[in-house]
Amino acid sequence: MATFPTAPLEPGQWVRNPAAPDWGLGQIQSAIGERVTVNFEHAGKLLVNVLVVPLEIVAEDDYGDV
Repeated sequence: MATFPTAPLEPGQWVRNPAAPDWGLGQIQSAIGERVTVNFEHAGKLLVNVLVVPLEIVAEDDYGDV
């Protein structure tokens, strides 16, 4: 059985893909179930299935004035 991230992902949150750090920080545009649209600094807007690509929520202290 698939599992969701422990913290809910919501529009406006900043995230990163630990497996692809070159994507840079991304801001969640929408989140519907496991499908999350994220606008990444260096990869652009991507539709991510968080069951396949786990995203890490970035604390506000880690991104400052992005």
